[in-house]
Amino acid sequence: MNAINAGDTAWVLIATAMVFFMTPGLAFFYGGLVRRKNILSVLMQCFILGCAISLVWVLLGYSLAFGPDKHGLIGSFAWAGLRGVGVAPSDYAATIPHLQFMAFQMMFAVITPALIVGAFAERINFAGFLVFSILWSLLVYAPIAHWVWGAGGWLYKMHALDFAGGSVVHISAGAGAIATAVLVGKRTGYEHEPQPPHSLPFTVLGTGILWFGWFGFNAGSALAANGTAALAFVNTNTAAAAAGFTWAVLDWWHTGRPTLLGVATGIVGGLVAITPACGFVSPLSAIAIGVSVSIICFCMVVYVKPKLGYDDSLDAFGVHGVGGLWGTIATGIFASKAVNEAGANGLIHGNPAQLWTQFVTGVIPFAFALVMSIILFKIVDALIGMRAHGHDELVGLDLSQHREAGYTVLE
Repeated sequence: MNAINAGDTAWVLIATAMVFFMTPGLAFFYGGLVRRKNILSVLMQCFILGCAISLVWVLLGYSLAFGPDKHGLIGSFAWAGLRGVGVAPSDYAATIPHLQFMAFQMMFAVITPALIVGAFAERINFAGFLVFSILWSLLVYAPIAHWVWGAGGWLYKMHALDFAGGSVVHISAGAGAIATAVLVGKRTGYEHEPQPPHSLPFTVLGTGILWFGWFGFNAGSALAANGTAALAFVNTNTAAAAAGFTWAVLDWWHTGRPTLLGVATGIVGGLVAITPACGFVSPLSAIAIGVSVSIICFCMVVYVKPKLGYDDSLDAFGVHGVGGLWGTIATGIFASKAVNEAGANGLIHGNPAQLWTQFVTGVIPFAFALVMSIILFKIVDALIGMRAHGHDELVGLDLSQHREAGYTVLE
């Protein structure tokens, strides 16, 4: 039996709290980008998922994602209600309590459906959103997590490299985002009237919280206080910095002015893209991934989205879906066993087969999440309704869905 290591346990406890903090950070990142009449609705959506998905994860989600394998596709019900999940180490993490590993993974399960909020912001029916998100967590997130990270998962057995969630978190959320954005329809007045962010300072605050929390997200995924955690930490910061700087340059070139929103978007894009690669590539490769993801996501948001005409309100698909897919593929290009013996060599280090594995690791989960998101949306829409009524959307979701106002103006 492996012994609990106090240093590893302390670090993963801290990292778990950091990843938890990312969901409130996401709430402010998204909340600043919507109009003032909808800020509380976005905050509510993120915070209620912190409550609902935490409960779902304890009751069933963890067992389905990480429980004893069923044909490489899903975990069993053996650990439902955390039965058998105690303070002893597990096969997933040899030096921390099993309960701690469960809690760390719970924070990933919470933030993933919250990322989708950015796709349908300002026009979603709260009841439909909540039911959809719970079902999505169980029927989309849990299976993909098992495929990639669960012992016996089919992608796990293919030696897919996803250090901290490029496929499990960002690609799955990106697929859910584009599906729901198209199915729920465009915001009233979209393309005909300006709908600018109401508080860029909130968005920048959210960006800072996300950047801070991402160190726990990525470096914590080493599940130990060791050299791999240090590598992931450095790569996380390096890619974010490269991507934020690159987006500023692209904005400068495109509009003649660098924008703070562009820098914030670039930082998040860099964090997304480095997530699957952070424990497997060198810092110089992290710069290449950060620069390239900014170029790719910038083109997606500035050129492709307007051309196709869909309303991904806050670019959840354009940044998380596209950035996650590129990061997963880039891992197959830049991965090096010289920096992490437990990983694999990628294309530029003489192993083109890993690039194919990474392509499969990106495309199949995306396709599965896309199809399942469409099915779940259609079911919930038929039973409850997913789109807020026109008058509710006009008034704003803060008042119409929650009878609260984000700002009170005294006459």
